[in-house]
Amino acid sequence: MGILDKFENGVERVVNNAFAKAFRSEVKPVDLASALRREVDDRAAVVGRDRTVVPNDFTLTLSTADYDQVEAWGAEALADELATIVTEHATSQHYAFVGPVTVSFTEEPELETGRFDVHSATVRGAVAPATTTAPSARHPLVDIDGQRYLLTGERTVVGRGSEADIIVDDPGVSRLHLEIRVTPDGVIATDLGSTNGLFVEGHQVPAATLLDGNTLTIGRTRILFWTGSEPDQEG
Repeated sequence: MGILDKFENGVERVVNNAFAKAFRSEVKPVDLASALRREVDDRAAVVGRDRTVVPNDFTLTLSTADYDQVEAWGAEALADELATIVTEHATSQHYAFVGPVTVSFTEEPELETGRFDVHSATVRGAVAPATTTAPSARHPLVDIDGQRYLLTGERTVVGRGSEADIIVDDPGVSRLHLEIRVTPDGVIATDLGSTNGLFVEGHQVPAATLLDGNTLTIGRTRILFWTGSEPDQEG
């Protein structure tokens, strides 16, 4: 059960009573989640037919006391959970992202305890969480172990290392294993000199132009690829 679940079920159910008491009069994680949802709704922009883009980069500015509480508990875990909440909200509202969703915290000593500000931006990246099941020629979709991503950049690197655009937790995958490049002539998958190679439809290949519905395998990880026949209309 995550931080937000605990607070939504009542602070008395939180195992760590000290943490619950600390947040009783200060900023609560559910307050931050609600503010992020509002920010997404307020900043939603229609950019094309059936396409509404929302911010994907969020900074929460906290008072010194609230910032210290978040740091003491674990800012990274809370940020990840808030990013998940934002993604789920965007999916329910049929919004689209142009890059990965990130949440970070900053400190502002002049803020009173319990007060905070939200700043957001739309930052393009190589991939974005898929909030729709409809891919397109401009933004193909890949499914990796049940997690779906839109390829929003021209070049996407998949691998086990932190430098990869999509990080795969698989010891059989190299740090930088696979490149997927979206070109005017099609989507091309290329093995980046990995140890265990790239397989497309069960055949080991150095590179391949992908077709709708193709299955790629790297290590023990299966990647499903889809693309549409018509490009997005984006203003």
